[in-house]
Amino acid sequence: MKRPRLRKASKRLSCHKRYKIQKKIREHHRKVRREAKKRGRKKPKKDPSVPGAAPFKEALLREAEQRRQRLEELQQKQKLDRQKELEKRRKLDAKKNAAKIEEQTEGTEPTKSEANTKEVLNKKSKKSLHSELEKVIEASDVILEVLDARDPMGCRCPQLEQAITCSGGDKKLVLVLNKIDLVPKENLEKWLDCLKKEFPTVAFKSSTLTTDRTMREHFSRKRARIDLSRNTECFGSECLLKLLQEHCRTQDKAIQVGLVGFPNVGKSSIINSIKKNRVCNAGLGRGLTKCMQVVRIDKKMKMLDSPSIVADRANSTLTLALRSIIDDGRSGSIDVVEAVDAVLNHCSKQQVMMFYSIPDFRNTEEFLTLLAQKRGMLKKGGVPDIENIAKLLLSDWTGAKISYHSQPPGSQMLPPYLTEDKIAEMQKGFNLKKLEEENNATVQALKYPSPASSIVFQSAGMTNGKIQENKVVGEASQWESLEASEEEEEDDFMETDDQDSMEEEEEEEEEKDVKEESKIGMTRKAELGKQQARQATSENKLAESGCDSSLSLSLDKSADEDDAYDFNTDYV
Repeated sequence: MKRPRLRKASKRLSCHKRYKIQKKIREHHRKVRREAKKRGRKKPKKDPSVPGAAPFKEALLREAEQRRQRLEELQQKQKLDRQKELEKRRKLDAKKNAAKIEEQTEGTEPTKSEANTKEVLNKKSKKSLHSELEKVIEASDVILEVLDARDPMGCRCPQLEQAITCSGGDKKLVLVLNKIDLVPKENLEKWLDCLKKEFPTVAFKSSTLTTDRTMREHFSRKRARIDLSRNTECFGSECLLKLLQEHCRTQDKAIQVGLVGFPNVGKSSIINSIKKNRVCNAGLGRGLTKCMQVVRIDKKMKMLDSPSIVADRANSTLTLALRSIIDDGRSGSIDVVEAVDAVLNHCSKQQVMMFYSIPDFRNTEEFLTLLAQKRGMLKKGGVPDIENIAKLLLSDWTGAKISYHSQPPGSQMLPPYLTEDKIAEMQKGFNLKKLEEENNATVQALKYPSPASSIVFQSAGMTNGKIQENKVVGEASQWESLEASEEEEEDDFMETDDQDSMEEEEEEEEEKDVKEESKIGMTRKAELGKQQARQATSENKLAESGCDSSLSLSLDKSADEDDAYDFNTDYV
């Protein structure tokens, strides 16, 4: 039987009922309005203030104003105290959470997979960068050392230049001065004249529109003011390609060109600009390139992109701030606030204030606080985020956002690894006159910032880098192998001693067993009479002589078995 379908109750009303409800509502509203009209509207009470005829009116008004100011100061103070208490509580909670996490990690032992991943990460961070850089140097015929035009001396690595010049092969070293649009024109010409005395130098400006986010935002905000050629087009690529192609013709073979340098100097951007395509990963982050990447330019030329040179920890704080790879969580990473302090100490304070539009500041923390408040980088409770604003400032200084320049050295002294013969050898095979003409054409084609708008920067000199793995590691491994071999010898010696002691104990036990058996035989045969006793004593003597003979034979086997006297045959 089919279940009957239940119908929902309808919400429709009859017209009589609906009109009645509407009438009641109208009557209620009318009643409410009538009562409100009878009561009348209550006006807000005015402050009676102090009457004009009252004595000491001015003193009373002054006291009221002071009371109001004290109340406002008290409220402001209470607000600041509440913010400080909240910040303290957050810090305590963060410490407690960190301690709990550490306890949990200590309680649980890491698995094999986690240990393997940690080892792989350590290898990548320490050894792989050196090995990949060595691969690029060994495989390259021409090595381009990329320098930042704002601080060319700080981007040079003496260890790299010495390794290339003293390699003994036909390797050539060429300096590429990148980011030339961020320095004044006079300063750029001085640096080109200074650097071309040591190595062939090429002025270059890579296309930063597709590789640098800051330039992309700057372009979108001020579209009408900026020349499109400054961001999209590349300058100096034809000069560099002609120089390399001429060298390829003189060598009469296909060549490989390696690009090396410190982080954020523009190695990958140069390859992208020459190729006119985004073939290499490039950006604001330091150390994006982790391994060697081969890019084919034409039939007879390949370019090798390399990871950044790792700066030595013995360098100054300023050098590590601008040239090292700053990573969170590493014990060797520098403090970002100290890095910003070092950068500000090597600049003009007034120029920094004008560039960032910030009032006068006493120290670095106050500068970072003012900058964070201006840019809106605040934590909970309105506390300035000093650490993140410091990282942002360092990325601005290494990126293509800030225009600053350093002066070339007044009296140029050649490094100890460079001699006139080495310089002539490095310049051999290149048309230097044509290179100078191309550089002049590149310099004339660009627009430059004025010297007043560019910040004057004091360079810290050349940056020491780690090209090869430390010798200390090799020596440590040698010492470890020596210690391991000594331990193995000691273990072998202990094992031999244990074996000797075990053999001596077994021989003593055998002697004791023989003596016990002989005593048991004596006690059993004592009751049989004198003849049997004589026989038992003779057997005991025979057993003892047999044991002695066996011991003597086992220790020094010089006596012959045929000469030994057999007491058993004589007794029989």
